Amino acid sequence: MELKVEREEERLVAVICPRSGSGQKRADTQVPQNNPMDLTPSLNEMRVPRSLEVWKMGTINYLDALKLQEKLVSDRKTHKIRDTLLSLQHPPTYTLGKRRTDHNLLISESDLRKIGAELHYTQRGGDITFHGPHQAILYPIISLRDVGIGARNYVEKLELTMIELASLYGIKACAGQTGETGVWVGERKIGAIGVRISHGITSHGLAFNIDPDLNYFKHIVPCGITDKDVTSLRKETDLELPTENVIHEQLISCFARLLGYSNLIWKENASFCQIMGTIEGDG
Repeated sequence: MELKVEREEERLVAVICPRSGSGQKRADTQVPQNNPMDLTPSLNEMRVPRSLEVWKMGTINYLDALKLQEKLVSDRKTHKIRDTLLSLQHPPTYTLGKRRTDHNLLISESDLRKIGAELHYTQRGGDITFHGPHQAILYPIISLRDVGIGARNYVEKLELTMIELASLYGIKACAGQTGETGVWVGERKIGAIGVRISHGITSHGLAFNIDPDLNYFKHIVPCGITDKDVTSLRKETDLELPTENVIHEQLISCFARLLGYSNLIWKENASFCQIMGTIEGDG
């Protein structure tokens, strides 16, 4: 499968279609505002088109991603940039949120290095989590004031983003119960959320398990929740999965629809140096 751009009645729409060879370069695309497969725009979309710049970065070191988010948040606060979404993966990395619950890390830092993983402390909300290859990670740098929602509603939108993606593969996922963050399939966690909001501007975001090595989660108490398992899209669906690039783009499409973005401005194969150079050059 691939994300293909088609023209319908002089408007560009993003649709999911069977993959037929290598991906083609896309134009700025409009996203359907109902079902991800529904091409009919809502009245609100037609009246107030809103744009989201999407940077597809591949695999990037966690600290580089953190530095980039800090710069983008600063620029978004001063209106130097539009709402921006980073789509990426990390090398094996454990991160602890503001709660600083080190007891939920079940392995020493020296043993972490032996398994090729890093540990970093962050200012996001939430507890300990793992980031690694074969996850779909989204870091939205957006103005909640411009979107017109509060912090609680924003987190709910992130949950729904992953729930809708799971539903495309026949998986019934739901938000966690009280005290259980993220998105779950029964008693198994498939997606994590940890956000930071500063002066109405968001950073950090969500991580959805496509097909990561779940053994990494055995070294932590994920998000501080005991007696629960971790799962993945690969493990839960009976359907054949498309490429991870397609799944990333489906996740982006779900996010954009739920947050009301009708126009996506795609930046392909964006590197850390490229983005930092671009935003510093524009400053």
